[in-house]
Amino acid sequence: MHADGQVGDGVSVELAELLREAAGDRPVVVAGSVCAGCGGRRFWVLVDDEQGAAGRECCGCGNRAFIADSEEFWEEAEPGTACCPCGGEEFEVAVGFTIGGDGTVRWVTVGLRCREDGEVGVYTDWKIDYAPTDHLLGMA
Repeated sequence: MHADGQVGDGVSVELAELLREAAGDRPVVVAGSVCAGCGGRRFWVLVDDEQGAAGRECCGCGNRAFIADSEEFWEEAEPGTACCPCGGEEFEVAVGFTIGGDGTVRWVTVGLRCREDGEVGVYTDWKIDYAPTDHLLGMA
């Protein structure tokens, strides 16, 4: 997999830049979250930075989904609601999948852009230490 600068459709420039910076000089694939139920791109987000897990709920239809392999760790997680410093709780969500030299995903970084004030931030990230990992790229 060649990942230099790959950014999925609908990801804001600010969020894509943040996730690229978080990856440092390593190749990264940036994928935006899109609701499978209604195609929406506004989400409430639950994160557990200690466990490395995240889930999202569509603001439009309420459809829920886990980000990357979070479902595997959700029972042990203690997620909290993501909140912007401005108080906003609705976000654009994008995931930076850092790609290792062997072409597998090595790191998952969840970036959020507040729909109220536009601020961006990394809300959680975690290491991937197994293979194969191609299935993760479709789980933003």
